[in-house]
Formats: sequence, C-alpha cells, structure tokens
Amino acid sequence: MSDLFIGALSGTSMDAIDAAVVRFSPQPTLVATHSRPLPQDLRQALLALATPGDNEIDRLGVADVTLGRFIAQTIRELLQQAGLPAHAIRAIGSHGQTIRHRPGLATPFTLQIGDPHVIAVETGIPVVADVRRKDVALGGQGAPLVPAFHEGIFRLPGQDRVIVNIGGIANLTSLPGRSDAAVLGFDTGPGNTLLDRWSQRVLGEPMDRDGALASRGRVDAPLLAALLADPFFAQPAPKSTGPEYFSTAWLESRLPSRHAATTDADVQATLVALTATTIAAAIHGLPGMSAPEVLLCGGGARNPALVAALRAALPASRLETTDSFGVPGAWVEAMAFAWLAHRHVEGRTGNLPAVTGARRAAVLGAFFPPG
Repeated sequence: MSDLFIGALSGTSMDAIDAAVVRFSPQPTLVATHSRPLPQDLRQALLALATPGDNEIDRLGVADVTLGRFIAQTIRELLQQAGLPAHAIRAIGSHGQTIRHRPGLATPFTLQIGDPHVIAVETGIPVVADVRRKDVALGGQGAPLVPAFHEGIFRLPGQDRVIVNIGGIANLTSLPGRSDAAVLGFDTGPGNTLLDRWSQRVLGEPMDRDGALASRGRVDAPLLAALLADPFFAQPAPKSTGPEYFSTAWLESRLPSRHAATTDADVQATLVALTATTIAAAIHGLPGMSAPEVLLCGGGARNPALVAALRAALPASRLETTDSFGVPGAWVEAMAFAWLAHRHVEGRTGNLPAVTGARRAAVLGAFFPPG
C-alpha cells in the first residue's frame, strides 16, 4: 500500500491552490509541491460567495464544480512535475474552499466547496474531503484542525512552543513543553485577509508585497482601538472565524473614525498592527507560557512589516519560521491536509477536542473513490 498522500487547499486568502505530495513512513516528509494561482474570475466568484448575495445556489453549484476541476488540474500538474503516476498516490486530502463558517449560530454549520467527486474522477485518485463538519456535528468549531498535525511534528519535551499560521485568518497552536499539559489552538482573528482586501482596493494589487504600503504608513491609534473593540478578540477559546466575518464591510464600518490626516498607507499599517497585536495578545494569554518559542508559517510569515510588528509585540520570545525546523512554512497547511487524509484512511482520529470544543475525537472527512 502506498505511503504517498496529497494535500490540497486554497485557504482563506483564496489566491491559489497549493498541493503537496507527502510521504508517511512514518513521519511526514515533503516530496513535491505545486502552487497554481486561481484565475481572477474564479477568485471573484469565490469571494462573492463568501458574502451573502443573490442567486447563491446557482452560483455555488457552478463554483463547486469549477473549483473541483481546477484542483484536479493542479494535482495532475503536480504529479507530472514530480514524475509520479496517479496510482502511486493513496489518497488526496482536499480541504476545498470555505465560503461560510458559522459555528456560533444556534444551528451551527460550516460549508466548503470544490466537488470531491470531480477531483476523484478527473485525477483517478481517491479523495478525502468534507473534513470539518463531523467536528461541528460533535459540538466543535470545526477549526482549527491543523494543531493535531503541529503536535505530531513540532512538539518538543521541555520546550514551550507556539506555531502561528498567518493565512487569511491567523491561528495558533500552543505546544507546552510539559508532557501532561494539553495542546491548545484557536483562531486569533484576521491574518492577511484585511491586508489583502485593502491592498486590492487602494493599489489594485492582490497583496501588499513585502509590506511596502504598510511600511510607508503610521498606525492610527483611534482606528486600531476601534478594530480591537470587536468582541471576537475577547472571546475565550475554543473559537474560530473566517473572512466572511472579518470582511471589507467589517473594516469599512469602522473607517469613519479615521481623521483627515490618515492615509491609505496608515490604514494598511494599522491593519498590520491589528494582526500582530491580536496574535501577541493571544500568545500572552496562553496558560503556563511566559516566553515561548514562536514558529511562523503561512503567507504572513513572508511579510517583513508584519514580522517586524510581531517581533516588537513579543520581545521576550524567539521568533523563527517553520523552515528552520525542516518544514517549509508555505507548505505546512497542505501537508496537514495530506496528514488528515492519511488519518482517515487509517481509521484514526484527526481532531483535538481541547482545541475545537468537540465532545470527542473522531475520524474526520468522507471518502470519495474515483470509480
């Protein structure tokens, strides 16, 4: 039986499909990677679906299949570049694209699209998908799911560590050095999502490359205070959120507080401060950790302005990227979904109830064969 799995996701930034081949023998080892930018029309369709609007069911149906085809094509390109036949892969772990995440409702739900039937048929490889809803059915948040993977590869006895993934939404995993202490994890708030949306609005660019716009601005203290007043930041874990909450509308509703001297660059600098401040506050609030080692991954780890703000907010902690420990930060999440597929086919649990709030650990996802 093959020990090769593929993990594929687009994440909350909705900018590309990242796919990675991972070998489990038994520890996960990155074998090959491929990233394919989402076409602008597909990205806009997904962004529109993440905000309530008209004719959603028809638009969702088309986007579901279109994204599934795009994921399948990305995986075929990955296999071609790696020189691997489809039959060498035991399963694909496909996250799909979250378009609604509402665990806090009276009737909680989470919804990801990217038709796994299409992916399985067009690649000829079994797919494990729909990985969040079992946890929600068990009373959990359905997120974050990567802390269990983080524990397996980054936890070190005697060393307090925090893994911070800065995607569209930022989340952290607390890995205590004491073996009897529980692993914790939760979303801290916006990571890159507001930075990217503001960059798109004022620069016409999908992101603020190298934090250039933010570096030209100054933090607007009243605006930062208005943003930090959102009750999500004071909410105790377990908690999770998404770009449908921390949206352009969320930001714009708070922008009237800025004064005439505040520039577009100042807003971007303030959004950097928001991400850094909320991540640092979450780390400071972790029980039993005074100055943990902090390992960064995700797209935000490549933003110099954001990393500098984090260093300033966490002066007592050593900040590194996961690259320093042999796991490229850009591929941690894709590896995690390959890991979840591996756990599913092995019949092993994939969630941590202490993280998500689920009533019990469970085998996550559903299996979609190609035949």
